[in-house]
Amino acid sequence: MTGPGEGHDEVERLRAEVRDLRARARTRPPIERAQGILQERYTLPDGDSAFALMQQASQRFNIRLRMLAEAVVTVPRPDHGERLWFPQRVRHPEPTLTFAPGHGRQARNRGAVLSAVLSQTLAVVGTGMGNVQVADRVRGGLRLEKHTGLTEDFVDFFEHVSGEGTACAQAARDIAQVTVRDVESDPVFSEPARAAILEAGSRACHSVPLTTASGLCVGMVSAHAEHTLREPTRAQLKALDVMGAEAGRWLAWHDRTVVLDALEYLHSLGGARRGTRMRRA
Repeated sequence: MTGPGEGHDEVERLRAEVRDLRARARTRPPIERAQGILQERYTLPDGDSAFALMQQASQRFNIRLRMLAEAVVTVPRPDHGERLWFPQRVRHPEPTLTFAPGHGRQARNRGAVLSAVLSQTLAVVGTGMGNVQVADRVRGGLRLEKHTGLTEDFVDFFEHVSGEGTACAQAARDIAQVTVRDVESDPVFSEPARAAILEAGSRACHSVPLTTASGLCVGMVSAHAEHTLREPTRAQLKALDVMGAEAGRWLAWHDRTVVLDALEYLHSLGGARRGTRMRRA
C-alpha cells in the first residue's frame, strides 16, 4: 500500500506528464508542416534534413525553432528560381527600448526583451506574478511565452488565449489597458478561466497591450496580484502605455528584420544543399 503522500506525488507526476504531452502536441504540428514544405522546396531526402536546415538558421539568428517554423508556414514562399527570398525588402533600424538599457549589445535577443517587458510591468504594478503573450502566427489569438510566479497548471491552461473570457483577450480586442480589481467577481472572465486564475493564487490582474506604430496588438503583458488592486495612477498608466508601444514596435521590427534574415539564410542554405542529406545537431 502507498501512503497519502505517495499517492499525492503520483497524481502530480501524472499531471506533469499530461502537461508535457499537451505542450508537445502544440509544438510539433507547425514544425512538422515546415519540414514538409522545406523538404519539397529544396528536394531534401528526408524530414531530418529539413529539421537540420531550420536548426542551423534558428541557432544562427537566436530565434526559437517553433517561431522559425511558423514563419516558414505563414510567410509567402520565395518565387521559383529566385536567389533571394525577399529581394525588395527595405531594412529599418532597431527601435530604442528605454526600459531595457543595453539591449542592442545583447544580439537582438527577443527572449531578453520579453523578460524586460515583464520585469518592467511587475515593477510598475508592484507585484511578483505575471506573464507575457505574443500574437500566434498560425492559430491567431495570443500564445504565452514568458511567465514568473505562476503555477504550471496556470501556464498550461492559458498557453493559448483567443475570443472572450479573459482580461488579456479584452485588452487585445480594445487595444487598451484593463484592470481587474477582483478576479472573483469581475464579469470579464469565463468561469473556467476565473477558476484557473484563483487556483494559481491570483486575486487581481492588470493587462497591457503591446502595440505597433499603426495600433496593431502584437502581444500582451499581464501582472497578477495575490490581493485586490487599486486603480492604477495616471503616471502608472502612462509608463505602461509607453512601455507597451516601445515593446510592440520592437517586436514588429524583429518579425520583419531578424525573422526574415533567418528565412533568407535558410533559403540560401537550402539552395546550396539542395538534394543532399543533412544531420541535425
